[in-house]
Amino acid sequence: MDVEAIKKNWLNREFDVAEFPITQERILAYVHACGETDPRFSDPEHPEFQAPPTFTAQYVGRRILPRDFPMLGFRGFDAGKTVVLHGPARPGDTLFAHSKIADAYEKTGRSGRMVFLVHRMEFVNQKDERVSTVDWRMVRQPDQEPEKREK
Repeated sequence: MDVEAIKKNWLNREFDVAEFPITQERILAYVHACGETDPRFSDPEHPEFQAPPTFTAQYVGRRILPRDFPMLGFRGFDAGKTVVLHGPARPGDTLFAHSKIADAYEKTGRSGRMVFLVHRMEFVNQKDERVSTVDWRMVRQPDQEPEKREK
């Protein structure tokens, strides 16, 4: 399947909604793992205590790609994430992540043809207020043969 067909058939169609309760413990564990020291994110007593801006990048929905999405080869890798913060996530909030394929494009590198897919998760809270948008870029190598493993 070519990139134009992927765009025509799959772009901007919601294929998953996942729910994530936000707790103080989860925020503090994330802050500790990242080494964050700003009191807004690390001190539950701070009047503006909230999750740090990249907090929602840790979440993955129930599906990475839509049902029946083309395989696009046997090899792939993570090509990074971008987080856009729209509002705070606080303990007691429940976030709902709506997933869709936001973009698809092709590049050719030393290892051959690569198809980049942008999996977008748009997070809203229980009041339907936008919290963040996370774009996860995945690379698939459709022309590569599966690796042969030695027994």
